[in-house]
Amino acid sequence: MAASRSRGRGSVLDVAALDGAVLRVARSVSPVSGDSASRERVVAELQRSRLLAAAVRVLEDQGYEHATVAHITHRARVSRRTFYELFANREQCVAAVLGDTAERVARELCEAGLQGLPWRERMRGGLWVILCFLEREPELGRVMVVHALQGSGPVLRTREGIVDRLVAAVDQGRGESAKGAGCSALTAEGVVGATLAILHGRLARAGGGRPRLTDLLGELARTVVLPYLGPAAARREQTRPAPRTHAAAPRTRKAQRDGADPLEGLPMRLTYRTARALQSVTRHPGASNRQIADYAGISDQGQVSKLLARLESLGLISNRSGGRAKGEPNRWTLTARGADIARSIASHLETTGERHAA
Repeated sequence: MAASRSRGRGSVLDVAALDGAVLRVARSVSPVSGDSASRERVVAELQRSRLLAAAVRVLEDQGYEHATVAHITHRARVSRRTFYELFANREQCVAAVLGDTAERVARELCEAGLQGLPWRERMRGGLWVILCFLEREPELGRVMVVHALQGSGPVLRTREGIVDRLVAAVDQGRGESAKGAGCSALTAEGVVGATLAILHGRLARAGGGRPRLTDLLGELARTVVLPYLGPAAARREQTRPAPRTHAAAPRTRKAQRDGADPLEGLPMRLTYRTARALQSVTRHPGASNRQIADYAGISDQGQVSKLLARLESLGLISNRSGGRAKGEPNRWTLTARGADIARSIASHLETTGERHAA
């Protein structure tokens, strides 16, 4: 059913969501066996990633109220039929954006090494990671903090789950002191609600720009600490210097961090075979038509010739076979543009691992 098919994972805005989602699955598929189930899974991951990326941009351009499935499918260059094979409705698609984004933030929190630190340090470090992420990814921040409030059904349920996890983390402050012990569970709800309200105002006013959310670290840390540790500790949080560097960002290129899709405007849909062909050239520079065909599972040499000619015309690969003497095999390599995509894919795989490998 649509609900069960929409649970794949992937980052939303970077090109890795478009290419990496395909390739991390394709790497485990035998190029000879032609496993149709694996191919369908690859294509579904790709289409899902396109739709999530498109949903974020449509929400930015149209606002939640006016964003429609038609807008999303047009932006993603995906059919309505495919959309409804993956998602039951617009709400489920936006909920998937929320869930995927929450996973990205959770990974960054884990990588920050906050486990085992005192509660106060976990709160400050966690705030820093979250503020850095929202500042770096304002489009996703607006989906999480601004647009989600206008949703219903699965959007609100997903948002509530995220808020519940934040509340649970803050609520651990009740065990930090006698003052904290006097707080109730509602205290943590109030702290999280106030923090989200402040972030909502900053992100909503950004108007598509990049807000300076990291400047809020001291004030927000003060807000979190005050009811649990008292005024003196809160004042210290307010005046403590921020870390010298931003929290570690996923190792992606600037265009990816800005939410740009390097494939947007490319007059070609990236299919399973296209992804396999590009992967073959990435892994085996100088590969011939036959080698690429074997890797991509294309038995018709005419089809692979047309595919490679198309990739060459788009500036993704080039033929290095010298003078192309009669009978000399083609030797395909990536162009600078193709290499840029390959680096994006590699970066994504380093940060997300092979969770989808069969």
